[in-house]
This record gives sequence, structure tokens and C-alpha cells, in this order.
Amino acid sequence: MGDTSDNIPGVPGVGPKTALKLIKEYQSVEAVLDHAEEVKGKSLKEKLITFRNQALLSKELATICLTVPMDTDPASYRLTGLTEKSRVLMDDLQFKNMWNRFSPVLGLADGVSKAQDGGEMSMFGEVIAEDAYETVPLASLEAATAFLTRVKEGSAPLSLMYETEGLLPHLTLTSLSGAHDHKVYVWDKALLNDANMLALLCDGAIKKIVPNPKELYKFMQGKGVSLQGVIGDPSLAAYLYEPGETHYDVKSLAETYLPASCGGTAQDVEALMPVLEGLMAERGLTELYRDIELPLTKVLANMEVNGITLDKGMLDEVTKSMTKQVADLEQKAKEEAGEDFNVNSPKQLGVILFEKLGLPIIKKTKSGYSTDVSVLEQLQGEHPIIETIMEYRTLSKLLSTYLVALHPLINPNTGRIHTHFNQMATVTGRLSSTDPNLQNIPTRTEVGKQMRRMFVPGKGYDLLMSCDYSQVELRVMASIAGDERLIDAFRHGQDIHSRTASEIFGVPIEDVTPFMRSKAKTVNFGIIYGISDFGLGRQLGVPRSEAAQYIDSYFARYTGVKEYMEGEKKKAREMGYVETLFGRRRYLPDIHAKNFNRRSFAERTAINTPIQGTAADIIKIAMLHVAKELKEAGVKSRVLLQVHDELVLEVVEEEKDKVSAIVKNAMERAVTLKVPLVADIAFGKTWADAK
Repeated sequence: MGDTSDNIPGVPGVGPKTALKLIKEYQSVEAVLDHAEEVKGKSLKEKLITFRNQALLSKELATICLTVPMDTDPASYRLTGLTEKSRVLMDDLQFKNMWNRFSPVLGLADGVSKAQDGGEMSMFGEVIAEDAYETVPLASLEAATAFLTRVKEGSAPLSLMYETEGLLPHLTLTSLSGAHDHKVYVWDKALLNDANMLALLCDGAIKKIVPNPKELYKFMQGKGVSLQGVIGDPSLAAYLYEPGETHYDVKSLAETYLPASCGGTAQDVEALMPVLEGLMAERGLTELYRDIELPLTKVLANMEVNGITLDKGMLDEVTKSMTKQVADLEQKAKEEAGEDFNVNSPKQLGVILFEKLGLPIIKKTKSGYSTDVSVLEQLQGEHPIIETIMEYRTLSKLLSTYLVALHPLINPNTGRIHTHFNQMATVTGRLSSTDPNLQNIPTRTEVGKQMRRMFVPGKGYDLLMSCDYSQVELRVMASIAGDERLIDAFRHGQDIHSRTASEIFGVPIEDVTPFMRSKAKTVNFGIIYGISDFGLGRQLGVPRSEAAQYIDSYFARYTGVKEYMEGEKKKAREMGYVETLFGRRRYLPDIHAKNFNRRSFAERTAINTPIQGTAADIIKIAMLHVAKELKEAGVKSRVLLQVHDELVLEVVEEEKDKVSAIVKNAMERAVTLKVPLVADIAFGKTWADAK
């Protein structure tokens, strides 16, 4: 499978899964190549035969030679300690990260920190698994207090592992361990609810490294204390370094970044942090991590604790109404088909559409006719059943994903829904949410409004407040691209869609019709995502040639945008990645792909990521400012939700004006762009009314 970091080519197109499968079956690289004719899959077989010599060379390159003659005892090379001279030399050579990795393990010869007796080091300066730390039980409050006091008086951070369970606000801390001074300290379960111990643990003077600390923040809040002093999170650091991964738990990270894992323990937490800090520094991610992402975790924890109240009566009413709508649409589809069939079966639907009704076949799959959303969109207007099926699918998904699923998510202790905000789920940096996912509730449809009416202020609060960025991605694009026409439009408070319509249709802005503005709006947002003339034509319902004219006209006037797009694609091809204004990176391995579709997608991603990612960073910065300023103001009103570019707050009537001023100011001054940021404020008795 090769290794690009060491320029080992391998066999093109053979990934880890395929390589592992072949090795398991044939036991060695040579045996795989000798039996290449037997391998299933024509393409794979041809690759193994064609690149046989390259595969053998790759194995040779990756194999450590153990027969090199040595005239010195290998034991003499063992590192046993560092001296002050070592520190000066590393500092002079600017090997600061290396020093930070090595010194905690080997220590200084003068006794600042003693080296591990007989301990071997990894390439990152971490103790390998066979030198696992001694486990020290903390069986009494006195022992735990003495240990935490010792940590507080020292300078080294405490690396924690923990587990919680239960429902808010009654979370339970079920386990707690900490690595410090080459030992792992394990708290007795009887101590995990002791108020004095928890207060000391939360002391900001005790610097803490905690993977995914959000649940610990929430637990402590339930106990009436505020967890302070969290200075590191290896899970979050790993996400920033490699945002496309699926697992950021300590065990997985240790297996990836350490020479040997200790099974996902506090010892691994301690070893991981300097490694990941060094890797982040190499990619210029330190400030993004330290100033935005790490402090945001506590803000998100508070929002999850707050939750949002749901009107149960309204929920039942909307659920009943939508259930009937779905049933009616299902019956309508059967009537339009002229026979009974399973509306949820793509196979049966395909037979109805393309065999019985004779609609044009758009796409076929191995299992038959495709009836996915792209196919149905292209068939709109061909037969009434198409619109019926599309509406049926939309409402069915909303019914199952939201309405039915919401009932069991209402916390019996609080009467609220406590959604989980995922900080490490998207490659763009956007927050997502689960249980429930509030990001995908339709915003403009009547169904979406109906669903938002279910969300109301909780007891002790009077209103919900929405503060929503206006066209933030377009403003970011104008600023990044430096396009003077766009910048001028935003600085003068012009309606950007009308301005664009004026530019591409060649009419004065006062003569722009709603129809022109609507088309210009589609063009504006399409450009952000690197839309093609084909894609734009489909969205507008116009011929491809007409869509191409719109795009050409747009770029003829907004030349800065065109230059930006070409520049980002060039950067991606040269560097392999693009980044936001705040240094968030997205690597694009398909930017050189021979396959047109994969390469085109990578190019569109290169255009969009700096815009969408910067917008994501901006709302995060705004959330930090809002949280800080609301706390300093001493108000009762609080933030409940973040959905795309919107913050939703729960507000008391007498604080309405004060809070709206704080939030609007914090959001609009979160960052300085070449154009002003604008946040729109609205209040209502429901979330729908505040939109």
C-alpha cells in the first residue's frame, strides 16, 4: 500500500484494507505477487502483475536492516538523562518541541526531574508500553487532597481520564484517574462525589489535560462548581491536525501517534499532548486550538446543560398532523400510480415510474432503476407523482428524524431537550448537533416554521431571541477575495442580491425585478460552492448555456472573485491543502486525481472551504465573546443553541434590550473583515416567531 511520507510507492490503488486482506490470505508480499493471477478483481490483478517489481522494492525500502555491522555496543547509545548543556544546545538549534517531548521523560541530570530507570523512549520521547507507570490508589480524602495539593504547588499539568453516566443535571462521575510524576493515580469511587475533593480538583491553579472535557464540565456544573484550568485536550488537538478522521478517543489516538498504546489510559493522555502540540505547531494551528476551539468546549458544555424547552402539547399536535399528511401523500402516490405499491421501496417505485408510467430513465444502478433525489429533481414536471413522492420523502424524514424521535429526548429531570454539540465532526469546522440534530430543520418552509413553534422559553424566562448573521459567507468571500464591487456593495449596505442582479443583467439596481433578484441569489450562493453551469442550470431551471452566461457575466464584473477561485485551486494543487483566515486546514488528496468527478469536487472544495470554514470560525469566536460578556453583565438570560450562523437565547423581559445590545455587538465585532458583519435580532414567544 506504500507510504507517501517516506516516498514508498507501493502498488497504486491498493489501500490498507485490501493490503491487509491479501497478506492475511497469502501470508507475505512475495506470496501475494506469486499468486496474482488468482486474486479476485480484474483491476487488482492487473495492478499486482504490472507493479510487481515496485511492490518488492517498496518492501525492501520499508524493511529495517538488522545486519549492518557495528563496532560499538548498542547499549552505549541508550539515552539515560539530559543535562543543562543538552537544553542549551537544543535551544540554540531551535529544537524546542523536541526538548518539550524528551525532557519530561528523561529529565535533567541535575535532578530537576529524574529519568526513568531503564526506560526506553519512542521517537516522540514517550515511555513505551513496557515501562507503564506505577498505579497509585487514592483511597482516602486525605490521600487525594495531599496529591492534588502537591500537583497545585508544582508546575507540571495533571493528565486526566474520566467517565460519567446519567441524565442532566444528575450526572455521576463513575471513574477518575490522573497521570503525574510518572505515576497513574486512581481515585476510589467513594471519593468521586466528595465536595471538598471536587472543589480542589476544579481549582484553576491545577493545570489539567483532559480529552473531550465537555462531560466533566457538565458534571461539575451539576455539583455547583466550575471546572477551571483545562489547558489541553488531545482529542481536540488531533481533530484540528487531521479533521477527516472518525475516532478521536484516547485509545485510537495512542495507537496512531504513540509507538505503543497503554490501552487508552491517563498515561497515554500525558504522552499524547506534547506530540500533538508539536504537530499542531508545525501546521500553524496552535492559536486556533488555544484561542478558539479549546475555550469553546466550556461554552458548549454550558449550552448543553441549559437545553431548550419543548411544548409537549404542540409536539403531539404537530406529530399527529404530520403523520396524517404522510399517510395522505402515500395514498395519493398510489392513486397517481394506478395501483398499490410500497412507496418506500426504490425498486417498486422504479418499476412504477419507468415501466408503467414510461417516464424517461435518468440513471440505472446494479439493482435496477435509480430513484434518488437527483433523479426525481430531473423528472419534475413529467408526472404529478414525482412531486408527491418528493414531498412524501421530505415529510417522512422530518416525522421520523425529528417529531417521533423528540419524544424520548425530553429529559424527565428538566423537561428540556439537551442536544449534543459536536465540535469534532466536520472537516470545515462547522458545529453539528445530535440527539436531536437541529441543524437540518427547514428554515423557509411552512413545515419548518411549524416545527420551530414547538420550541419555547422555559420556566422563569419570557422570550426566545434569535441573533443571525446576515449573508456571512458572502461577506467572507468579498473580504477574502478582495473584490472591490462586492466590498463596495456591503460597505454601503446595499442588498447584495439586487446588486448582483444589476451587474449580471446590466440594469440599474432600481430596475431589478424580484425574478432577477431570485436568480442572482442562486448565482451568489452557487459561486461560493464552485457551482458549474450544469448545476446552476438545474437549480434555476434554465438551459445550461443560459446558466453559463450568468456565470460568465458574474465573473466579468466580479473579477476579484474569479482570481480568488483560481488562486485557491492553484494553492491546493501546489500545497495539497487550503485554509481559513484563522489557519484551519483542509487537505485535498483528490486535487490531482485523474478521475474528473473526484478532481472537480476537490476543486470546488478548495474554493468553498476557506469561505465556509472562516464563517464557522467567526461564529465560534462570536460565541466566546457573547458568553464572556453575558457573564460579566451578570444577566439571567443565556445562550441555548447554535444553528449554522444563528444563536438562540432564552431571555427575561426586563433584560431584553440589554441582552440584545450585548449579543449584537459581540457578533458584529467578533472579527474585523474588509466588510462589516451584520447580525439581525428578533424576539418571539417561540423559535419560529423569533426568525
